[in-house]
Amino acid sequence: MVRADTPETERRAAGRRDSGSDSDSGSGSGSGGRRAVIRRAVLFRTLGFAGAGGAPSGSAPSRSAPSGSRSGPWKRGLVLAASALLLGLLMLLHARLTGRWGLGSLVETFLPWFGLFVPLLLAGALWRRSASAAVALLLPVVVWLDLFGGLLTDKAHPGSDLTVVSHNVDAANPDPAGTARDLAASGAGLLALEEITAQAKPVYEKALARAYPYHTVQGTVGLWSKSPLSGIRPVDTQMDYGPLAATKPVGARVAGTRALRATVATDRGPLAVYVAHLGSVRLFPGNGFWTDSRDRNAKALAEAVAAERNARVVLLGDMNGTMDDRALAGIASRLRSAQDMAGGGFGFSWPAEFPVARIDQILVRGVRPKSSWVLPATGSDHLPVAAGISW
Repeated sequence: MVRADTPETERRAAGRRDSGSDSDSGSGSGSGGRRAVIRRAVLFRTLGFAGAGGAPSGSAPSRSAPSGSRSGPWKRGLVLAASALLLGLLMLLHARLTGRWGLGSLVETFLPWFGLFVPLLLAGALWRRSASAAVALLLPVVVWLDLFGGLLTDKAHPGSDLTVVSHNVDAANPDPAGTARDLAASGAGLLALEEITAQAKPVYEKALARAYPYHTVQGTVGLWSKSPLSGIRPVDTQMDYGPLAATKPVGARVAGTRALRATVATDRGPLAVYVAHLGSVRLFPGNGFWTDSRDRNAKALAEAVAAERNARVVLLGDMNGTMDDRALAGIASRLRSAQDMAGGGFGFSWPAEFPVARIDQILVRGVRPKSSWVLPATGSDHLPVAAGISW
């Protein structure tokens, strides 16, 4: 049944609507007003508008960013991941670095220290919560452990037939006599000294005479021994080269000798011993890492060792380079490092105050290193290095 609206009915309905509207727009004390406020608050919160009762006047409503737009752990820290990969490739391919400005030698001298970048990058990866950076760090970790992990364990064995010591005593050493006493106290059967000045030479000879009855000094390098020496001669490492070298007096050339060779008579037979001090290296802001003299000396020394007929050889000296340095590759291919074979740790020897590189070496062929270690500091800027060898 359809009801027909009459004018009276319409007036009553309009009155009811007006009454409800007045109640909603009042002070809010009525139940209808409270319900309207609650409905608006729920609506605004659902839509994400700020404020309990709606968006603040004069400001645009703000919406929270959808959770799907945030970058995931594989997309965060891409710069850190790239840095980790570059670090690993640098250590893996260091031999392929350019030799211009001595860059390759400079990197290889301090190559073990590149491992310090790993914990720094790891801290960054954890801070950024980057899975990609954490995985990329596996490359430098594996490469570093492959290069230097073997040095972290102590490979020394007790007992040896002969203890040898090498020490760059420093031309500016303020106490050569004290240095000599410290070295003699090591009990070494063979003692090699480098950078001996004309003024300090008689001091070392006097201080070491009782412990070492046999010795030879050739230029700025010397060898002291408890066993007889023979076959003593200087080794030409091309300290003098170029057109002016031939015009240099013989005495001046001998005084500048920085390598020698001698045969030591031992109970197990003859032992060929070389003592050498290769040319210095310099870091110049404009020219880079200057290694010309050292590289030339290293090549000449490698040729002398290659020509050595004695099956048992020991090379002692300041190489002014680590065994990772490409310049010493010719020597490293013929002799083995006592520190690598029988040492514990890196055996850093320079500078004495805070050693960062092992540039003082004990290298062998035909004998077995049983132990290798670094002696306490003397008055020199280098630390003495020692090794025990056996037949």
